[in-house]
Amino acid sequence: MHKIYRILGKRGRITIPFEIRQRIGFRYNDVLSFTELDDSSVVVRKEKICDNCKCLEEDFEENFILEDFLDGLSEKEQRNALLHLSLLWAEKQETLNRR
Repeated sequence: MHKIYRILGKRGRITIPFEIRQRIGFRYNDVLSFTELDDSSVVVRKEKICDNCKCLEEDFEENFILEDFLDGLSEKEQRNALLHLSLLWAEKQETLNRR
C-alpha cells in the first residue's frame, strides 16, 4: 500500500484518486460517509442505500412512485436514500445559483 497525496481546495473539496475509486468501486452519485477517529484520521465509506434495489427494479411498475419505494425500505435505508436525494438537490441548487 502506498500513500497518495491531494491538496484540499478553497471550498473544502478534494478528488478521490482514480486508482482508489476504481479499486473500492466508488461511482458517480454514490453516498459516502466520513467518520472521524480519535487519532484525527478519517474513514471514508461507500454507504449502501438499499439492500434489495435489484429486487425492486424487477418489480417496477409504471405507476411506482417514490413514496412506494421508500415504504419498502428499512428505516436506515430510508434515511440514507433521503440523505442522497438531499445532496443531489443541494448540488442542483448550487449549479442553478452559479448561472
